Amino acid sequence: MSYDSAVGRFMYHRIMRTGDRHLTTMTEKGANMQSSHWNIKPEGKPARYPGAITDVPGIVVGHAHDNKAHTGCTVIVAEQGAVCGVDVRGSAPGTRETELLQPTALVQHIHALCLSGGSAFGLAAAQGVMQRLQEQGIGLDVGVAKVPIVPSAILFDLAIGNPTVVPTAEMGYVAVENATSEAVAEGNVGAGAGATLGKFAGVERAMKGGFGTASVQLPNGLVIGAAVAVNAVGEVRHPKYGTVLAGARADEKGQFIDPLSFLTQLANPFQATMKPGTNTTIAAIACNGTFTKTEMTKIAQMAHNGLARTIYPVHTMYDGDTVFAMTTGGIDASVDLAGMWAAEVLAYAVHNAIIAANSVEGVPCSQEWLD
Repeated sequence: MSYDSAVGRFMYHRIMRTGDRHLTTMTEKGANMQSSHWNIKPEGKPARYPGAITDVPGIVVGHAHDNKAHTGCTVIVAEQGAVCGVDVRGSAPGTRETELLQPTALVQHIHALCLSGGSAFGLAAAQGVMQRLQEQGIGLDVGVAKVPIVPSAILFDLAIGNPTVVPTAEMGYVAVENATSEAVAEGNVGAGAGATLGKFAGVERAMKGGFGTASVQLPNGLVIGAAVAVNAVGEVRHPKYGTVLAGARADEKGQFIDPLSFLTQLANPFQATMKPGTNTTIAAIACNGTFTKTEMTKIAQMAHNGLARTIYPVHTMYDGDTVFAMTTGGIDASVDLAGMWAAEVLAYAVHNAIIAANSVEGVPCSQEWLD
């Protein structure tokens, strides 16, 4: 710990270990599971974790964004419907249709999830998602029409780019049109287009967040995928080694301000540097397990552990952290094991989001800051 006179605060400066993660594929009864260990490489760029949420049967993903305004939305579509649960851990959420996902609610299936930037304005994107799905004949059959069920969550990205340009119904419509089962773009795309992180020391020290995805296949055929837009007040750490990938920038390039020591010495932690509701990490878990709404709610709860492993601090009063968990069904599986892997894969997706991000508007990405 040292005193930095330029900032006038106690800091603990940390430098991320350079290196690359080597993936080992273990095959057991057709399993495609990954373990990892750290190999030092001259370029010092971490490798991405494999897979995408679209590896889950029946799931397609589409992005739409404004590259000048740095905002956008991401839609995760289950054309045949999916059982879904949700768990909201942050204290400043912005959501739509989450009450419908409670185990006691009547509707049993959703048809898409919409993750969006634009703060509360971004909830409008879900309307466009509904419109396009209805045109495709997808939705809850209510006799006279089909009504697509599209829960949604938003993040605050108004501080970067143009705050008057936000995701609209038209953008949500386009995201559905762009939906594919192919490889999913990561970084400054969709809901992650304007995402930032490490804002506990002030937005002037923030770094670029983004969108990421990953997946794993278990021996019994269960596939679990995650998608996440990382817009946290806290820093992001490597899911296996705890090294800082991105966070609040110290004065010296490549170094970071330690959240705990920094916030501890403030008279009014967070309040001195933050405004309520200006952060949030929003995520979706998808799988093909035969689970009920109650069990998917449990999986959503357990998946939050993946955020806790990679984001610090997380679930604060200034975050609206929300995790959805959906399943297309078909594979009998343990809900607890699925929840464990959901947390693991979500941690991988957070990592992938950060290493894929690019610098914008003077806000550096991990690769630039640690280069």
